[in-house]
Amino acid sequence: MHDEVAAYVLGVLDEDEHEAFERHLDTCKRCQAELIELAELPEELDELKNAPAASDDEPPRSMSR
Repeated sequence: MHDEVAAYVLGVLDEDEHEAFERHLDTCKRCQAELIELAELPEELDELKNAPAASDDEPPRSMSR
């Protein structure tokens, strides 16, 4: 995976990096596929961040895809 794919999905690229990655994305099928795989990542992270804390008695919740 290109590091830029995850950074792009999470919105942490600066303006120049963002524009450069979008130009790259136009022609890179591999990054396009990785982008599709990671598209739900920000939403999943928000769900985890906002989920109530699990008690010690409960097993960790698994994330479904």
